[in-house]
Amino acid sequence: MDQFDIIVIGAGSAGSAAAARLARDGKRRVCLIEAGGKNTHMFTRTPGLVGMMPDKSNWGFDTEPMEGLGGRIGYQPRGRGMGGSSATNGMVYIRGNPWDYDNWANLGCTGWGWDDVLPVFRRQEDSHHGAGEWHGTGGPLHVNKLISPSPVASAFVEAAEQLQIPRNDDFNGPRQEGFGLYDVTQHNGERWSAARAFVDPLAGKPNFEVLTDALVERIVIVNDRATGVIISTGGKQQTLQAAAGVVLSAGAFGSPQILMLSGVGPGAELTRHGIAVTLDKPAVGADLQDHCDFVAGYTLDDPSLFGGSLKVALRVAKGLVEHRFRRTGMLTTNYAESGGFVTIRPDAPAPDVQYHFIRAIIQNHGRDKLKESGFSLHACVLRPESRGWVKLSSADPAAAPAINPNFLSDQRDMDLLIDGAKLMQRIAQTPPLSTLGAVDRNPINFDDRSEAETRIRAVADTIYHPVGTCRMGPDADAVVDPTLAMKGIDNLWVADASIMPRLISGNTNAPSIMIGERCGDFVEAALH
Repeated sequence: MDQFDIIVIGAGSAGSAAAARLARDGKRRVCLIEAGGKNTHMFTRTPGLVGMMPDKSNWGFDTEPMEGLGGRIGYQPRGRGMGGSSATNGMVYIRGNPWDYDNWANLGCTGWGWDDVLPVFRRQEDSHHGAGEWHGTGGPLHVNKLISPSPVASAFVEAAEQLQIPRNDDFNGPRQEGFGLYDVTQHNGERWSAARAFVDPLAGKPNFEVLTDALVERIVIVNDRATGVIISTGGKQQTLQAAAGVVLSAGAFGSPQILMLSGVGPGAELTRHGIAVTLDKPAVGADLQDHCDFVAGYTLDDPSLFGGSLKVALRVAKGLVEHRFRRTGMLTTNYAESGGFVTIRPDAPAPDVQYHFIRAIIQNHGRDKLKESGFSLHACVLRPESRGWVKLSSADPAAAPAINPNFLSDQRDMDLLIDGAKLMQRIAQTPPLSTLGAVDRNPINFDDRSEAETRIRAVADTIYHPVGTCRMGPDADAVVDPTLAMKGIDNLWVADASIMPRLISGNTNAPSIMIGERCGDFVEAALH
């Protein structure tokens, strides 16, 4: 079948939720298109094996050289396959701060305040916290506590408490500030991706079709109206018709790229690549925001930590058996097991720095394989001032987009990251974490701010939360309106992290899923 009512591009966090919302009642013919594969292998389902995931499950984008990082090229891993980045990420379930959404509403995004989005978060959840004011049960997205966290992750939390940073057992409750163990999107010790939560339960529905290994080349736009998509699959090009419209959910990099390939974006940029301009929209690909992250690695020979030695390999092999038969043990780890939120600037409206404890030494995004066991501590700026962009590198749909997050181009981000990293070092030097014998692999003297800045610029990079490249807003320049409908093109909606007008204070997977669900609501309302 090549004729549908709705086509959803991208089976990631938002696309899975949007497609399920639109297909659930059986009234509309819905097609969900995914460039990657089915992602049903053990490396997806077993949380602790994420580092062994095949390359085909990761877009693995390189950035343009960034001036704020001394001309370094950054790395942007993005999930490819069913579930998108929810099938490859750290599974941390964070909604953001209520202030984030109220700020969206104050920017003119009517209907996106905290009181508007909280009911959607609740109805999506099956939370271990139970049903109440802040959480829901019975939803498709399992949110649980870690089954077998490392004692070192708890030591990080306890050290923060010694510095008067309060313990927080629910970052999605009434207070975000504090340190604790993160909630995760897992069920029975397995990763619970957006595809498992939203798409798998609809398997076999006659009105719902999922196409994998199908690359969208462009959206077909006729008389300023989206009528379908052109895909390539199995070496052949195919046109799919969408009678009611298209939902674009290809992520903060993929969505602007597909729009530009379809003739929607900055006119000069499209013309440069020989693409006919359907709609000159400079905001497409602009306003890229991401959490810039500093990571410090610590060596520690502890049986709960990961590394590249034979001893650890034997522990992992034993852990595989335990996970296979009991769904417990070290391979239930999400790696980013604990952390928290702190307000560094006294005038900040919400916590402005986030921390993660990682159950392994992470260097070069885990691409450098190290023998030493240990852990990593991460600090990131939550609401950065720096802005980047996404452009086309080529008119070839199979080519990677050109990406420049422009990290630390605004000195305010740099100053805040220094202060946040300095606090992180203090926590590491505080009992009980400091008593474990861990050794900082590259210590920094944060009292020398010039040295600290130089050292941070030499290693900082993303913590994988890009947003903003198809921003929502009431103004004519915005890409989508507050119902996520494309401005200037009928029957086209965008639903993913790219629509965020401002980056939220936390990990972006849960908000992306919420955005997808809301887009489904908006599309249904528009078609009635």
